[in-house]
Amino acid sequence: MQGQSQQQAYDRGITIFSPDGRLYQVEYAREAVKRGTASIGVRTEGGVVLAVDKRIRSPLMERNSVEKLHKADDHIGIASAGHVADARQLIDMARRQAQVNQLRYGEPIGVETLTKEVTDFIQQYTQVGGARPFGVALIVGGVEDGEPRLFETDPSGTPYEWQALAIGADRGEIEDYLEENYDESADLDTGVGLALGALASVNDGKLTPEGIGVAVIPSDTAQYEDLDDAQVESYLDEHGLLDTGEEDEEDEEDEE
Repeated sequence: MQGQSQQQAYDRGITIFSPDGRLYQVEYAREAVKRGTASIGVRTEGGVVLAVDKRIRSPLMERNSVEKLHKADDHIGIASAGHVADARQLIDMARRQAQVNQLRYGEPIGVETLTKEVTDFIQQYTQVGGARPFGVALIVGGVEDGEPRLFETDPSGTPYEWQALAIGADRGEIEDYLEENYDESADLDTGVGLALGALASVNDGKLTPEGIGVAVIPSDTAQYEDLDDAQVESYLDEHGLLDTGEEDEEDEEDEE
C-alpha cells in the first residue's frame, strides 16, 4: 500500500524524479503522442518533405479543420502528432520566434535555431509545478542556407536531427520502412514517393488524396508549399498507391 502511494506521488509531481530516474508525466506525454495519427518527415538533396495522415472520424467533418501541417515561416514547415491544442500553442510560439528573429536581425531564422527555441520552451514545462508537459511531438523541416534540415521535438524538450523519421501511431513500422528504402541522394519527387509509401505501408498499401496531407520545401526556392489534392493524387498514381475503391466495389458485388 505504501509503495502504491509513493508511485502516485511520482505520477502527480511533474518536477519529482522517481527513484529510477524517470519523470512519469513526460513518459505519459510520449504515450499521448503515440495516440496521434502518423506524421512523416524526409530530407533529400532536393529539399524536405512532410506528409501526414489526416484521418477523418466522420464524413460530416470538414477536412480543412484537421490541422497537422503548419507553415512556421516561408522556409520552414512543421508537422505534428499528439494533442492538437498543444500543437497549436507550440506552432504559434514558433511563428512568433520566427518573426522576432526577422525583425531583430533582418534575416530568416535558422531551422535548428527555431527548433531549439521550441524545445527550450517545452523543457520549461518539465520543471514547473502546477503545469503538465506538452502532449505533442513536432517534425520541423526547412531549408537553411540552401541546405535541407529536419528535426524532431520530444515532450521532454529534447531536439533530434534526422534524415527521415515518423512520429505518432505506428512509428516503429513506418521507420522500419524508411530505413529499408531511404536514399540520401534522392531528389524531392523521390522523397515524396518515399513518404507516401511509408504512410501506405501501415494503411493496407493504398491511400486517398483526401486522407493525407503533403507539404514540401524545395532547396532551390526555400519556400514552403502545400500540395493540393490533384498533385497528391498524381504522386499516388505514379507510385501505385492510389486507392480507387475498385476492390471495395468488387467485394460488395461478391456479397450480393
